[in-house]
Amino acid sequence: MTTLQPPAPARQSPPPPGPACHPARLAADRTTLDRAVRLGAGAALWLSLLLVTCWWVADGGLRTGLSHGAAVLGVGQLSGLVASVLLLAQVVLMARVPVLERAFGQDRLARIHRVVGFVGFDLMVLHVLATTLGYAGGDLLASPGWLWRLTVDYPGMLLAAAGTLCLVLVVVTSVRAARRRLRYESWHLLHLYAYLGVGLALPHQLWTGTQFVGSTARTVFWWTAWALAAGAVLGWRLGLPAYRTLRHDLRVTSVAHEAPGVVSVYVGGRRLDRLPVSAGQFLTWRFLAGPGWSRAHPYSLSAAPDGRSLRITVKDLGDGSRDVARLRPGTRVVVEGPYGRLTARARRRRHVLLVGAGVGITPLRALAEGLECAPGEVVVVHRHSGQPLFARELDVLARERGLHVIDLPGPRGSSYAHDPRALPRLVPDLVHREVYVCGPDAWAAEVSAAVLDAGLSRDHLHVESFRW
Repeated sequence: MTTLQPPAPARQSPPPPGPACHPARLAADRTTLDRAVRLGAGAALWLSLLLVTCWWVADGGLRTGLSHGAAVLGVGQLSGLVASVLLLAQVVLMARVPVLERAFGQDRLARIHRVVGFVGFDLMVLHVLATTLGYAGGDLLASPGWLWRLTVDYPGMLLAAAGTLCLVLVVVTSVRAARRRLRYESWHLLHLYAYLGVGLALPHQLWTGTQFVGSTARTVFWWTAWALAAGAVLGWRLGLPAYRTLRHDLRVTSVAHEAPGVVSVYVGGRRLDRLPVSAGQFLTWRFLAGPGWSRAHPYSLSAAPDGRSLRITVKDLGDGSRDVARLRPGTRVVVEGPYGRLTARARRRRHVLLVGAGVGITPLRALAEGLECAPGEVVVVHRHSGQPLFARELDVLARERGLHVIDLPGPRGSSYAHDPRALPRLVPDLVHREVYVCGPDAWAAEVSAAVLDAGLSRDHLHVESFRW
């Protein structure tokens, strides 16, 4: 591995276009499929919102008068319908549906999930307030009494109230200020209450919501939507992980120390060549090693899967990651996934740039090993402030596969080479490359901005951060 000193570049001129290689053609086909999935998913959501709005209008939603709170009640009905669609969309987004994971990628799904979740929750709160005020005839002083009566006397409302409290818990712990105070494991467990919250709302909607069962078409629509959401959770979030765990009988085979506070865990099992995981992806891991086994930990593969074993590399960042260093051979492993789009699937160009910081080099090291490439087609930029991870392994890959490795040691901001804006000078042809970035959130955002400012198309930028 070599340390690049400015202003020496990785290449002095853009690579010639050249004929597309076979992997690039496959990636182009997959990109077309992924784009179609994204368009189809977006269209399905917007058409569902349009459909329930049309039903509301057909029921006289726009003709309600202002007397006795009728207009307010109409707003409550519409906000409840839209919130129901968005909450079901939230369930599907949380269900880890493989076709959506491949098409959107985990980071993009997380952003959509956050926006849809907060909008849906706000509309749900508006539904509760507007409906209560509408039944109270617009009288604010009478609203508390009506809220009590609606909750206690109407079918399914007590369950709906419990579901609302679950969703409030999820939303409060999803605010950034709260997330910074929570461990990932605790946040992940609390986040699962969203399933319970949405599920408890079903009886209320079916028993008291005429908009849900007012016609055969509406009944079919809502029951189909609920069935698809429930099926996604049962199939992809519960069934598939259980099946893969039992089928492959995953167990820890060894633990190796890589650097201070960093270990690699090797996992073996049966027929791992049938596990559909790619270099650059991550899985959610549970190690059955005593207390805390139920807590899920998302770790990327640090080596390309070879059909015989899997390797993850973990930095000590908290209680859960600290326990990984004490795992013993033979420990059973439960996995969910694989997830993530930081893979060759997103590649549409022969020439690739991999940019990682610290332990963010983990999936990129696996990707560098797993990519089909000719000598000189892949450049790896690794910024680190301490002992570099996988230095020997990257040296071997450089010699055997022709990778060009740019090593950037030292504290962040300590030199020209650590400024993300220097990337276009370090790798002058980056606008002609497929660029993959992985590292801390703020740093990854700076690198992304730098390469986009240099002229790289956003379609050729793929980012995975440590945000959750």
